[in-house]
Amino acid sequence: MPSQYRPQLLGWIDDLYKGTNYLSGADDRLLYANDNYCAFLRKTPSDQIFYLCISFICIIGSLFLIPSLIYSLPSCNSKIVYFLLLTFLFCFILVLYLMIPELYQNLFTRKGCPIIFNRKTNKVYINESYFFNFTSFKNPIHFLQPNKKRIKEYDWTDLHGVVVHNFSTYSLNTTILMVCEPGTHKTIDHVLLDPLRNGIGSYQVWGWVNNFMCFNDLISLNDGKYTWEQETPFKKDIIQDQGWPEWMVEAFNALSPEHLTEIKQKYHVQ
Repeated sequence: MPSQYRPQLLGWIDDLYKGTNYLSGADDRLLYANDNYCAFLRKTPSDQIFYLCISFICIIGSLFLIPSLIYSLPSCNSKIVYFLLLTFLFCFILVLYLMIPELYQNLFTRKGCPIIFNRKTNKVYINESYFFNFTSFKNPIHFLQPNKKRIKEYDWTDLHGVVVHNFSTYSLNTTILMVCEPGTHKTIDHVLLDPLRNGIGSYQVWGWVNNFMCFNDLISLNDGKYTWEQETPFKKDIIQDQGWPEWMVEAFNALSPEHLTEIKQKYHVQ
């Protein structure tokens, strides 16, 4: 049975459903949680370094390898040479087009790119590199803006989880939040929640978030790197100087939709 969300993602495995009693495991991804909000890490330092090196090697390798192959083309048949030249050029451009975003998103992702869930306002907040995304298509013009960011506020009601796989021999799964138009299954945006997990592990962060948003006692607010009393160190280490808008940082702790409205009016946020 295909995904109910359209357009369907390549590598789709399963649609995830909201509710309590999910198998949950914060693992090493949960940074902080209190009674109002929780923050999940989406990029571990080891993964960031590994994929940064891979993308860098691919880019450097293509810069040297493909031109050298073009230079060594035979000169006997001009049509063959022309065809091979176009093929090598296409491969060269394709490698750069795929690897430059990968390089940027690992190079300019700061503090693990946390995602924030407020369960009293049902809002979700992200502050991430424009290139921090699982999709391949990127506007080439944005390649000239390596530190381009997107800062968003979403309604939890409009976010729906799906699991996709990466077609590798290791069968690593990724949990994606499909941002849909209110009351529909039409996807208008995507948010990366939990990347590159083995098997059942790809469902556990989704389960923890659901139990948290439903005020379920299956989870503990002390499961993260920082305990619930350590909000000040958490914000100092993870949030401060990362470009989060001041109103949004205050909105993390909003106690109700009405309180959130007051915060936005205070900072003149539309």
